[in-house]
Amino acid sequence: MKLTIASVLLAFNLASYSSAGTILPRWGKTLELNSCRGDASGAAYFMTNEPTGNYIIASDIGSDGKLNPRKAVYTGGLGGHANNGGGGDGLVSQGSIVVSSASNMLAVVNAGSNTISVFSFDPSNPTDLRLVGAPISSGGEFPTSVSFSKDGDMLCSLNGGEINGVGCFKVNSTLIAPMTQTQRSLGLNQTTPATGPPGSASQIFVAPDGKNVVVSVKGMSTSAPGYLAVWDIINGTLSKDFNTVPAPSGGQTLFGIAPIQGQQALILADPAIGYDIMDFSGQNRSTAVQVDGQMAICWITYSSKTGNYYMIDAGASRITEVNVDNNLKGNTVNNYSTGNNTGPLDTAIATIGGKDYIYTLAARQTEVNVMSLDGPGQAQIVQKLDIAGPASFVGLPINATNVQGMATFSKP
Repeated sequence: MKLTIASVLLAFNLASYSSAGTILPRWGKTLELNSCRGDASGAAYFMTNEPTGNYIIASDIGSDGKLNPRKAVYTGGLGGHANNGGGGDGLVSQGSIVVSSASNMLAVVNAGSNTISVFSFDPSNPTDLRLVGAPISSGGEFPTSVSFSKDGDMLCSLNGGEINGVGCFKVNSTLIAPMTQTQRSLGLNQTTPATGPPGSASQIFVAPDGKNVVVSVKGMSTSAPGYLAVWDIINGTLSKDFNTVPAPSGGQTLFGIAPIQGQQALILADPAIGYDIMDFSGQNRSTAVQVDGQMAICWITYSSKTGNYYMIDAGASRITEVNVDNNLKGNTVNNYSTGNNTGPLDTAIATIGGKDYIYTLAARQTEVNVMSLDGPGQAQIVQKLDIAGPASFVGLPINATNVQGMATFSKP
């Protein structure tokens, strides 16, 4: 059920409006979207990514998996939009907003001001975000993706602009500071803002074992396919150069990344074909897999409850559920429509009451699509949450071509 404007309670200081009715951002400024707080089982987050001021929209997750928008929190930075024809997916990336459940922290990119912002939160009230210090330089231009280490004390960022590459930071609830010898270049021939999708950087990923930082890069064509750039983590520093791991034969546009459970392998969304499985065990099981009817599979997430991967297709407005067996063979389990012309983008899964729910940003309709994963092949829509109404009620700009990111937190 959509949240109507009438159900939203106004709790906003009118002094934060300019004469034109737009918001004057301030560091740490919080807009109350709904003062009614229930017994939340977790939280979901995405960002407005507006060039006039980037805000995080934080929503409670109820015991039924549904969302209750609570707050819009200013990041202290500006959003940005890639040179991609002016359509949705302004950052042409996955992981623009991420959460560490180990350290109870959230990180977000500010592509328009070349910074990243880090917030801490109390797990008992995860929509109450507290800015750690001030936004910090990303070390390059047009940051598009961030990733925490497994224990949450290291954060790495990906810059996709003319000055592109990676950098890592030491983080805790009171500090964010650059780590020495972690600023490394990708050497892409890019612009600021980034131009793509072809030839642009996609996602940064800190391996759970703490041994590598991985970046996916989209290819330009079948003759110039995408690749993974892999740096070794050595005593808190990154190797000077990265190893290049090309896409498997038939793969081209490496986008969102997910580790394959129990394997030395990754699965990546690939809008040129469907998805790619990349094997690092030495058994030569890497493969590119065609998904019938796919148009733009770009984002991917994993459900521990169903054991399957969920891939978001912005072009076909659908979610494709995929199973990967012990021999790294992938097969489609089911497809689910998110609704005509919804333009789904970023996605994340939360475990609530022993069941997984998937939260997908339906950008074109300025909604969040919530589906319960009742079992393998058994996903169903339980909520289509309007986000434009609550935002406009407090004067917060929401633009279907700018909104980006999705991350979740589940209470232990």
